[in-house]
Amino acid sequence: MYARRIGAAAATAVALLAARDLVQKRHALLRNFPVVGHARYLLETIGPELRQYIVTSNEEERPFSRDQRTWIYASAKEENNYFGFGTEVDVEHVQGHAYLKQRTFAGTLPDAHDPQAPLPSAKVLGGPRGRAKAFRPASVVNISAMSFGSLSGAAITALNKGAALADTMHNTGEGGLSPYHRNGGDLVLQIGTAYFGCRNEDGSFNLDKLKDVVAGAPVRAIEIKLSQGAKPGLGGMLPGAKVTPEIARIRGIPVGKDCASPSRHTAFSDVDSMLDFVELIATETGLPVGVKSAVGEMGFWQELATLMARGDRGVDFVTIDGGEGGTGAAPRIFADSMSLPFRMGFSRVYGTFAELGLTDELTFISSGKLGLPENAAVAFALGADMINVAREAMLSIGCIQSQKCHTDTCPTGIATQNAWLARGLDPASKATRAAVYLRTLRRELIKVSGAVGVAHPGLITADDIEIMNGDYEARTLASVYGYKDGWGQLGPHLADEITALLVTRPTADEKPAV
Repeated sequence: MYARRIGAAAATAVALLAARDLVQKRHALLRNFPVVGHARYLLETIGPELRQYIVTSNEEERPFSRDQRTWIYASAKEENNYFGFGTEVDVEHVQGHAYLKQRTFAGTLPDAHDPQAPLPSAKVLGGPRGRAKAFRPASVVNISAMSFGSLSGAAITALNKGAALADTMHNTGEGGLSPYHRNGGDLVLQIGTAYFGCRNEDGSFNLDKLKDVVAGAPVRAIEIKLSQGAKPGLGGMLPGAKVTPEIARIRGIPVGKDCASPSRHTAFSDVDSMLDFVELIATETGLPVGVKSAVGEMGFWQELATLMARGDRGVDFVTIDGGEGGTGAAPRIFADSMSLPFRMGFSRVYGTFAELGLTDELTFISSGKLGLPENAAVAFALGADMINVAREAMLSIGCIQSQKCHTDTCPTGIATQNAWLARGLDPASKATRAAVYLRTLRRELIKVSGAVGVAHPGLITADDIEIMNGDYEARTLASVYGYKDGWGQLGPHLADEITALLVTRPTADEKPAV
């Protein structure tokens, strides 16, 4: 009898816990997996101890180590994101590790402790080419391209609301502009090879449809995707079973039919015709237009820079994606061994434009695991003007790096179209976490810049960072990547302008000048 009562009490307690898990909105994992989901949090709590003695160290996991994920989670939740008792990095022996060199003295710097501190781009997007709707992006940190279809509607909603709260931009990805992108965040509309949302029935590009999409949403810029780090040079197939009426409507494709994304564009066939395409879109919409690409052979970039040097045509920005990018499901060979890693690829592209004196004429945007302060600082030192974050943004809204993005079984409801799993993600609470993470990353960059003695991360130079090159030897970032004097640095007028903008803070009623 006594045992029966204990059993009944335990069953009641489990039932109550299950009911609580199902109705709470704070943790998507518990809504989708009531009761058993608590085991994950228990293991997470004792994970560092288990790894220390049994599995791996906090720095060994990939693609994001435990320490990196912990920093993102703590930042998104407004918890203590400091680490105690010194570094776990073997500082004298880790090949390729970057070290920033602090300065003893500096001029007036922005307030590094203000959580609302602005950190705008040092360049006006579209300004050099006189685009009608040129503007200065309010944030150097923005959300990278992830399509609705790859991510759930709840995840896109959370990210877009978070972008609005943090005053950042949100890239739609190539899957078209969905209702979930219309939650207040400014948008970068991406056009991929399938021209989703702006295509004819045969899959060719339709300018009028593009103009209609732009007119009905807060689109600030247009990005033409040539390739991405996760699967460069590879098209895709959306199986008919996944082409729901909602996705079909957004993408402009037939319901229930397979839809192939070509590996390359059909609206242009070389750099010359691509620039004509860019100028056509910019003229018809008034928006800044750029291209996104991973870096492979350099002939494309050399020809692009050469044609832009003439001054009559050009892109307003280039988004360079590292081969370590990972938000697109891909064959292993593409994920591991196709296209150059970010630092190598970006430095080669930047150097191509620098040789012709063009680096102040366009904005360089970077992506590929740059949502961590140390990686972002290196990107800025190499010449990046802004960074895009993707997987880090996913982590901020609850991703647990289960690496099931390609299976439609994402346990936190982010990278799935499964309605049951997606319902576990509460967009309102996750939007706040995304915004806090984005603001925290910006604040960390202000702190790092201040330590180096400059007002803006774009003013960190390739000589301010050293890279470990074997035991007890280091070389400057400039030396490692063959940078010449002045490469990676803003022109004097841009440097003076952004310093004045940050050090002389505008009042609440003023907006930064464009």
